[in-house]
Amino acid sequence: MTKSFLFIMLLCLSTFTQAQYKTESQTAGLAVGSQVTPFTALNQLGDKVSLTEALADGPVLLVFYRGQWCPYCNRHLNNLQDSLELLEAKGIRVYAISPEKPEFLLQMQEKTKASFTFLWDEGHKIGKAFDVSHQPEAGTRKKYNTLLRARLATASGDDSEQLPVPATYLISREGVVLWRHFDQDYRHRSSVAAILEQLTE
Repeated sequence: MTKSFLFIMLLCLSTFTQAQYKTESQTAGLAVGSQVTPFTALNQLGDKVSLTEALADGPVLLVFYRGQWCPYCNRHLNNLQDSLELLEAKGIRVYAISPEKPEFLLQMQEKTKASFTFLWDEGHKIGKAFDVSHQPEAGTRKKYNTLLRARLATASGDDSEQLPVPATYLISREGVVLWRHFDQDYRHRSSVAAILEQLTE
C-alpha cells in the first residue's frame, strides 16, 4: 500500500467520522432497573454461554460493540482488558458481544489481547432485547463496508446489516440492570472508573 493511497484513505475516513458521530438509531436502550431476558449465545470458540449460568457466579458486565473493524471498539475493549483485574477483583465478569460470528470474535480477541469472553449475537436477538440494535442508512453501511472493510453481512451472516449502539450494561446476579452507559455518539464509551464507581455505591 503506497503512502499516498494510505493518506487518501485516512483523509476519507476522517471526513466520514467527523460527519457521522451520531448513529442513525431510534433505540433507547434497556433502562436501569429493568429485568434482563435470559439468553444463550455462542462464544468465540463456538461454545454455548448462558447468561443465567454466568450470573450464578456474580454480576456481569455486558459490553455491546460493533465489530472487529471498528477502531473505537478496539480501543474500548483494550481499555477494559487493561483494567480487567480491577473489575474481576470486584466479582465482575466481562462479556463482549457483537453481531459478528465466532471466527470474527476470535479476530477481535486477537487484536485486543482480551482474556474475557466474546459472544455472538446471532440474528441480533440479544441486541433487540436490550433495544440497542438498529440498521444504519444504506450510505453509512456502504462506507463501513468499503472504508473500514466491515463486511457486515458476511461477518454476521445476516443481510440486514444491523449494528448495536455501543452500550455497556452492569447486570446484578438477579438479572436486573444496575447501571448502563448508552450514547448514540459511538465515540463515547463506558470508562472503567465509571463502572467501578457503581460498585462502591
